[in-house]
Amino acid sequence: MKLIFRGHDYRYAVEQSLLAFFPEQRPVYEGEEADTAIVTLSAGRVLHTAATTLTVNGRTAKGVSRMEIPGEEDPYEQERLKQRIVKLSFFKAARSLTGVTPAWGALTGIRPAKLAAGLLEEGHTPHEVDRTLRETYFVSSARRTLCVECAQAGLKAKRGLQPEDISLYVGIPFCPTRCAYCSFVSNSVEKSFHLIEPYLETLFAEIDSAAEMVKDLGLHIKSFYMGGGTPTTLSAPQLDRLLGRLAEKFDFSGLIESTVEAGRPDTITEEKLLALRKNGVNRISVNPQTMEDHVLNAIGRRHTADDIRRAVELVQRAGFPHVNMDLIAGLPEDTPEGFKRSLDEVIGFGTDNVTVHTLSLKKGSRITLEGTRIPTVGEVSEMLDYAGPTLRGAGFGPYYLYRQKYMSGSFENTGWRRPGGTGWYNIYIMEELHSILSLGAGGSTKMVDPVRNRIERVFNLKFPQEYVQRPEKITANQEAFRAFYRGT
Repeated sequence: MKLIFRGHDYRYAVEQSLLAFFPEQRPVYEGEEADTAIVTLSAGRVLHTAATTLTVNGRTAKGVSRMEIPGEEDPYEQERLKQRIVKLSFFKAARSLTGVTPAWGALTGIRPAKLAAGLLEEGHTPHEVDRTLRETYFVSSARRTLCVECAQAGLKAKRGLQPEDISLYVGIPFCPTRCAYCSFVSNSVEKSFHLIEPYLETLFAEIDSAAEMVKDLGLHIKSFYMGGGTPTTLSAPQLDRLLGRLAEKFDFSGLIESTVEAGRPDTITEEKLLALRKNGVNRISVNPQTMEDHVLNAIGRRHTADDIRRAVELVQRAGFPHVNMDLIAGLPEDTPEGFKRSLDEVIGFGTDNVTVHTLSLKKGSRITLEGTRIPTVGEVSEMLDYAGPTLRGAGFGPYYLYRQKYMSGSFENTGWRRPGGTGWYNIYIMEELHSILSLGAGGSTKMVDPVRNRIERVFNLKFPQEYVQRPEKITANQEAFRAFYRGT
């Protein structure tokens, strides 16, 4: 669909609205297209007006939204309000044309719970927030409830933080094989085994300098998370060395959570699990994504559902206090019935944390490159409609959520936990409650100053080889982190 903007350039806001209604469409800005959206924004004496004229398959509809945007508002808030009426104008036109109201209504963006949390902090009751989500954004009942509950969990986490608290992330960008849906920067070990030791040596040097910086700035590590990739691609001795180095250099005495992703069951061994437990890891992620063998094969995983079951037995014997398991709704060759079987079995493992993702059709993944068949939006909706009530019935409640671009049906990823099973790092990073210091390739450091309402990011080098070869980037990122905290 060709997007034509007049009086603004809110590309991201309109693109997200487009994908919610027309997931098969992609935004274009040049050339001739039969399907078009002309989105205008104009300012009158009192009101700003956004209008969208939408033409699809020869049919046309128009949507209009107006709002008073006071001139004394700060520039950031003015931009936010302008984007809101632009999105609402597109939403009204698209709903008129299609007769469809997406589950999240006109609400776009990665972090819908931040809106609800802001309203709660202003003194609105949960009922009033629910009404705003319904009347202003046309969000469905189930998603309104999800949004408010996750906002409340985020505010609870926020109340437990001190100004000097941060979280630490370490990235291990290696996997046994590359999954078909993956667009993360990760190298399969079979092709890059020779890079692991040089990568670790560079990472150790970054750990040493980062730990000194954290100490100099008077910061405290609240939670630790090692992700990737698949960290348990490393051998048991390598994991022991890495975790030992971290504990030696950083003060972990105030940690409330230490998480390591052991996502792929084909990387989990008793020896590795013992290395994790020895070094204080109290939360582990085992991510089957599905318990259907034919779906595992379709996404390029070289293991079976039985391998997942054996890995879970090893994790249970190792005595980890908290275990997370991930599932993805909408994987190639999956069905609603297959997804339901997978979820029921994962709940039966007794894990205290389950994350239900929705497949995101990311550029660069094999799914998009090869044109693999995937479930329809209706089938994905059926999967998610089963997940929520089933998890609630098993004693789980939602505690964080986020959305991604090109996500099937413009749905969401949701973290569910039984009492005591909250993954605190997930809340901190998704609700942007404090800084996340990221070490290793492929991650990004997010610097958060809630007092000044200021967020800045610096990005690590993506690929292991360039990470090893360009230590000056590590130095530059740490200098930016120091400057942020010193207010320079």
